Amino acid sequence: MSPHRTSTSLGAGRRLVVKIGSALLVDEADGTIRRDWLAALVADLAACRNLGQEVLIVSSGAIAVGRQHLGLDRRPLHLDEKQAAAATGMIRLAHAYQEALAAHSITVAQVLLTLDDSEDRRRYINARNTLATLLRFGAVPLINENDTVATDEIRFGDNDRLAARVAAMVSADTLVLLSDIDGLYDADPHANPTARLIPEVHEITPEIEAMAAGTAGGYGTGGMVTKLAAARIALAAGCRMVIADGHPLHPLARIDQTTRRTWFIPAASPQAARKSWIAGTLAPAGSIIVDAGAARALASGKSLLPAGVTAIEGDFGKGAAIVVKDGRGRELGRGLSAYSAADARRIIGKKTGEIEDCLGYRGRDELIHRDDLALHQGASE
Repeated sequence: MSPHRTSTSLGAGRRLVVKIGSALLVDEADGTIRRDWLAALVADLAACRNLGQEVLIVSSGAIAVGRQHLGLDRRPLHLDEKQAAAATGMIRLAHAYQEALAAHSITVAQVLLTLDDSEDRRRYINARNTLATLLRFGAVPLINENDTVATDEIRFGDNDRLAARVAAMVSADTLVLLSDIDGLYDADPHANPTARLIPEVHEITPEIEAMAAGTAGGYGTGGMVTKLAAARIALAAGCRMVIADGHPLHPLARIDQTTRRTWFIPAASPQAARKSWIAGTLAPAGSIIVDAGAARALASGKSLLPAGVTAIEGDFGKGAAIVVKDGRGRELGRGLSAYSAADARRIIGKKTGEIEDCLGYRGRDELIHRDDLALHQGASE
């Protein structure tokens, strides 16, 4: 294992997804945003960026802010009322983040997602590309569930799992859940004063799940249960996850200053986990035949460009899993296509500068990006 993957230091991360709970950010008594806390958090984010780390934010709080402005009382809200509250609250939430980040000359970009966006292959790859582009230009994506359009059937339901899906989507190596509890305990710490904090978890076993099940209050369903669900998603994607108390000022800085947190350590890196998913989990929808020059380029770690493709087999959509073969029909590996089969057929053999003329729009230079390609061992022989 690499020291980076097994490290329990936040500073070891290269790409961080930080999830912020509503109770940390919003004063639920009056629906106002805790500006001092947000300023301290953003100072931590700026320090992370100064270390060369990329940061994405998944923030709760839109409904808590919006319901006050709409005059909704404290009763549980119906779905349409939650959507209305989210619509007005997200504007105020995004503006607060924009002001706080601007003090550090950081640009924020709002991104709203639904569960469908993480499960539909085409929408998944579009969201992944958009987030990667924002990071490349130095922006901090501010992500929340698109409550205004999501129905019960297509909702994440909680931002812990949304944050884990985002971490997997962007191949983040670190997921931070800032919460109202400082980690995973072997019993409900609210009910049992002798409950013991678990500092590290390497696998979500039935024993680990039992620590969160059957408890009451914030530690039960919707609390630690969803955090373990997020941990399962993160670990499968090769992403470290930490649960930490977010109440004090500068909560990110405190993670490396205290032992009162729980780290979940994956068995593989994000890159290895993604390649394994592509190679062994996805059913291929078609094939691409490449020439000898392209095969050598792939073996050396390059992306697959249209110029090196000689034929397309099958009918598939953008983002589909496809088999890559050489001229002899030997399978070299599998990858995710940046184009549909119809568009791919129009650009094979073409240089990247000719793509726009062929399609009428400028797509990606690569037909399969190297990050979306899993080669078989011996494919370079």
